[in-house]
Amino acid sequence: MKKGTLLFALFNLIWVSCFCQDGGAKFGIRFSGFVRTDLLYDTRENVNLREGHFLLYPENRLKDQNGKDINAVSNFNLLSINSRLKGVITGPDAWGAKTTGLIEGEFFGVSDADINGFRLRHAYVKLKWPKTELMAGQYWHPMFIAESYPLTASFNTGAPFQPFNRSPQVRLSHQFGKVTLMAAAVGERDFSSMGPNPADPSKSINSSLYIRNSGMPEWQFLFQYRPDSTGNHLLGFGFGTKSIHPELSTIGTNKTAYQSNEKLVSLSAHVFAKIVLNPVTVRLQAVYCQNATALTMLGGYAVKEVTDTTTGNRTFTPITTISFWGDFQTMLRRWNLGLFAGYSGNLGAQDEVYKGIFYSRGKDIGYLYRIAPRVMVTSGKLDLIFEVEYTVAAYGIPDSKGVVMNTTEVANIRPLVVISYNF
Repeated sequence: MKKGTLLFALFNLIWVSCFCQDGGAKFGIRFSGFVRTDLLYDTRENVNLREGHFLLYPENRLKDQNGKDINAVSNFNLLSINSRLKGVITGPDAWGAKTTGLIEGEFFGVSDADINGFRLRHAYVKLKWPKTELMAGQYWHPMFIAESYPLTASFNTGAPFQPFNRSPQVRLSHQFGKVTLMAAAVGERDFSSMGPNPADPSKSINSSLYIRNSGMPEWQFLFQYRPDSTGNHLLGFGFGTKSIHPELSTIGTNKTAYQSNEKLVSLSAHVFAKIVLNPVTVRLQAVYCQNATALTMLGGYAVKEVTDTTTGNRTFTPITTISFWGDFQTMLRRWNLGLFAGYSGNLGAQDEVYKGIFYSRGKDIGYLYRIAPRVMVTSGKLDLIFEVEYTVAAYGIPDSKGVVMNTTEVANIRPLVVISYNF
């Protein structure tokens, strides 16, 4: 609560101190956000975050001594942790550019232990010239297309089919008529890569340590095309590369540490579209990604081989994930219908995996798919949404290259009701 109180006090301080006159223009901060409550029910246990609020996929079957599935137990929850506060800041020009800032938080916490804690979502400053824009701060990862993402009622926003990540970054974009090009240098914070725990290499953790130790940010590049004058339609593609340094040292046969310089380089690419066909808007994306753990998707990497048995030095191989999703939403005044559908596949590793050692999400999942219809009614500032998520995970056994074989499907059904008051 202290973090929330301090941040709220800071917002009020900015409001009082920044609201001033400069050449007749008013500058300051404008608040918005929503108060939201989610009522959810699941037909079985799931892999999720924040007490089930952020659903990824159903847990595998876990048989007891009598052959009964321990995870085949229904559960429910009632949460308001997604309630949000956003402040948009305007100020005088700098270096001939219009300046804006944004800071946004919610009560989602940074871990399950911190649930109800106030956490930072977005915080950035923008400098905008007539054709060029520079942004620095924490914002959606460039593979999350802010102009075209699933409008699901579920807070997962289509994850793990849709790349879901907010990261500190610096991005530069320039407009050439109907085309916009963007380049971004991206770090990691709340959404991070997986790797061996430095304190106990036999265990794995998620940490920004691995990309920081690589000495280089992730690089992402984006091409966007708006074919008509309204700007409603959007087509584009992007690609990127990331390097991580999974371990600084290894343990040799004499039980002492040896320096390791082995890094893992991974690639990503995606295409996307937003098509406005009144009264329906269609949003689509296809993703190819190696080491996609930080994007809240399937995948990661694995140990390729031990190159020196004396020092224990190890090399790594990325696991490749593909994903496709589509979202369809009517755009009427009061009643609206929507549908999300997604598929994600685990293509395995490029090389043989050494002794089945993975640093990966869903290493025993061959594919996932989800269908989620929704109904939304709006009255004034109040939204009432009902959605049903049907999510299936195909569990099996990974082969020598991490390709999952002999899969069996496990399904979860989640009815979800969202009440959101916007301000």
